[in-house]
Amino acid sequence: MTETAILGGGCFWCTEAAFSELQGVTAVQSGYAGGQVANPSYKQVCTGVTGHAEVVQVIFDPAILPFEDLLRVFFTIHDPTTLNRQGADIGSQYRSVIFYQSPAQHAAAEKIIAEFETAGAWGRKIVTELSPAPVFYRAEPEHDQYFARNPYSGYCNAVITPKISKLRKVFAARLRKPA
Repeated sequence: MTETAILGGGCFWCTEAAFSELQGVTAVQSGYAGGQVANPSYKQVCTGVTGHAEVVQVIFDPAILPFEDLLRVFFTIHDPTTLNRQGADIGSQYRSVIFYQSPAQHAAAEKIIAEFETAGAWGRKIVTELSPAPVFYRAEPEHDQYFARNPYSGYCNAVITPKISKLRKVFAARLRKPA
């Protein structure tokens, strides 16, 4: 039995790469959600006018990777305190967002946000949007496994590699294979 999570933590290349390494994750798909245009393209979403966020749809086995632990990874690999921004990526398309699938996912998200804020993990208030899951639109195929196909590109080296390194250090016991 699997569950679905739709999460936006800035560039979807980063989050897809990270979640793909976790035990219990059966599929990760980059895409768009939360906007007003049906079937948007990457080019449209990048303008920021469609209202979509770059997100990943994660299919996971909660018996192996509980939703709360998936969120702990999510809140560790991106900065949830910057509104409509992740590093140099600026705009609502890069917002931190959890599109919850059920009341249980909504409650779990609130719990994990409170956990991170109480711990002072980021030193600032978490601004992650919590919204009911809208329609998920799959990104174009060229975005699939982008990091795996382009590990030495400038963007990947500067932005994604540090996130993957952090994931491998903090969540080594959760990885599909040893780091």
